[in-house]
Amino acid sequence: MAPSNSNISLITLSLSLTTLLLLSGSTSAQLRQNYYAATCPDVESIVKKAVTAKFQQTFVTAPATIRLFFHDCFVSGCDASVIVASTAGNKAEKDHPDNLSLAGDGFDTVIKAKAAVDAVPKCKNKVSCADILALATRDVIALTGGPSYAVELGRLDGLSSTAASVNGNLPQPTFNLNQLNSMFASRGLSQADMIALSACHTVGFSHCSKFANRIYNFTKQNPVDPTLNKQYATQLQNMCPRNVDERIAIDMDPTTPRRFDNAYFKNLIQGKGLFTSDQVLFTDSRSKNTVNAWASDPKSFNSAFIQAITNLGRVGVKTGKNGNIRFDCGRFN
Repeated sequence: MAPSNSNISLITLSLSLTTLLLLSGSTSAQLRQNYYAATCPDVESIVKKAVTAKFQQTFVTAPATIRLFFHDCFVSGCDASVIVASTAGNKAEKDHPDNLSLAGDGFDTVIKAKAAVDAVPKCKNKVSCADILALATRDVIALTGGPSYAVELGRLDGLSSTAASVNGNLPQPTFNLNQLNSMFASRGLSQADMIALSACHTVGFSHCSKFANRIYNFTKQNPVDPTLNKQYATQLQNMCPRNVDERIAIDMDPTTPRRFDNAYFKNLIQGKGLFTSDQVLFTDSRSKNTVNAWASDPKSFNSAFIQAITNLGRVGVKTGKNGNIRFDCGRFN
C-alpha cells in the first residue's frame, strides 16, 4: 500500500528534523573515551566515588540521575542545561511543568560529583557538568545491577536554558508507537534505541496522575485500559484511589523496582507496563518481537542498551563557542 500524503509529510518532517539535529550535533565526533587523560586523568574514579556515596545514602539517586540525563539530552542536547536554576530574568528548563517531577537527588548527585572533581587542583574547572552527568548515569546504572560501559566524553555545558525549549520535546506517558518513533528519530535515535531506553523504567517511580487515565477513565465502555493486567490494575487502584494525593509515588517496575534488568520487558508481556507508552511496545506488532527477544535474552538487551545510551549521549553536543565549562553547574559563568 502506498503511503498517504499525511504519512509522507510526517516522514519528511521527521527526516528534516533528524538532519537538522544531526548537523547541529555533528560535533559529537569530538567525543571520545579518555578525553580528560591529560587534564584530569582520574575523573572517572572521582565521579564514581562521589556517586557511590550518594547512592548509599538513598536509592532514589539512581532513577533520579538516569531521568535527569534523559531529560537533559532530549530537550537541547546533552549540555547540562536542565541543571541550571531559574533567575529573575529567566525561567529555566528545570522549572517547566514536565521537569518539576525530576527528583532533587539527581541534581544533587551531579553537584556533589562536580565538587569532588574540582577539589582536585589539576581538575578544577576542567570537566564539564554535562560529562559528569553522563558518567554519573553510567555509574548508577551499574550500581543497580545494569551493564557498565565506556562513556564518551568531551561535551561542553550549554549557554542557554529556557522553560520554553522544553515544550513538545519530551515523550509523554500517553504516546503511541508512531509518536515515540517520531520523537526519537528527530534525535537520530532508532526504534531499537527507543525500546532499550524505555527500559530505564525498570527502576524508579511515577506519580498516580501520570497513569490515572488507564485505571479510571480510559473509555466509557472500558474505564480500565484492557491492555492492563487485571490484577495489576486492581493493585494500582488500591495504591492510587480516585482522590489520592498526586504526590504519592508508585514503583514503575512491580517485580524488581530496585534492579536495572530486563524484567521491564517481562512485565510488558504480562500486561504490567505502567504507562501507555510502555505497554504499547508489546501491543504494537512492530515492536513486539523486540520486547519478546529482550525479555528472554538479558545479554542481548544489555548490548542494545549500551548502544542506545551511547547514541543518546551524542545528541546535541556543544563544542567550541557553543559551550563552556561551568564553574557552578546550577548557573552560567
